[in-house]
Amino acid sequence: MPDYVTRAQIEEAVALIHSRIHHQPEFGLVLGSGLGPLAEAIEDAVSIPFADIPHFPISSVQGHAGRMLVGRLEGRSVLVMQGRVHYYEGYSMGQVTFPIRIMQLLGIHTVILTNAAGGLNMAFAAGDVMLITDHINLIGMAGQNPLRGPNDESLGTRFPDMSQPYDAGLQAAALKVAAERQIDLKQGVYICLAGPSFESPADIKFLRLIGADAVGMSTVPETITARHGGLRVLGLSGISNALSGPGVMQETSHAEVLAAGQSIVPKLTALIRGVLRVA
Repeated sequence: MPDYVTRAQIEEAVALIHSRIHHQPEFGLVLGSGLGPLAEAIEDAVSIPFADIPHFPISSVQGHAGRMLVGRLEGRSVLVMQGRVHYYEGYSMGQVTFPIRIMQLLGIHTVILTNAAGGLNMAFAAGDVMLITDHINLIGMAGQNPLRGPNDESLGTRFPDMSQPYDAGLQAAALKVAAERQIDLKQGVYICLAGPSFESPADIKFLRLIGADAVGMSTVPETITARHGGLRVLGLSGISNALSGPGVMQETSHAEVLAAGQSIVPKLTALIRGVLRVA
């Protein structure tokens, strides 16, 4: 697949999915590293391996199962991405956001994006969940915006507004659910880096200075693409580790990220179920 995805490629993928499913999905859900077990809650699910879908990128990262599930959750029809691909795997931004374009042409109106993130905010601890209120598109500022290249007006406008990338109504619903379930839902700004190396102490100091509360290697390109296509977005970060700063030597590993997912999944499951009931 070239850097730029075409509508014809998206339509070919959508046709395959339509031939396999018996639900018209309303909501799209993307599961980050270690958060795959959330998919076990999907009822009456049809499973489609990513490898079966034309032009679909395949994840090489541990903790990403590499399949799509279409079924029901809380009485709503959902499409669940059990895993995602990342820019650091060598894929283009067009490939990274291809699943969002598929959701758009399938008629999905709302996407819930989850990720595993490092906690930059000193008040965060491993196992917390953060509601993403805004983001910093550091990759995009450096030139790798997912909308770079020819613009198909049938998918979205050339210069989409990003003043409210994360839907205020969905955020309010998530906060209400958190209060009812006594979940300490943090709030903050998520920053996306290219990866795959974790951040140095100086990186962490810089990211804090520019206003980031959590850092990861995904989500922002998907959010921008979803908003370009007119989809509502809710973003949730599972804080997999609390990052140290200059003078504090503390190693970070992907195994740590996956392990933290075990304590984060029950909270995310409760939040997502609650939001689906009222969205």
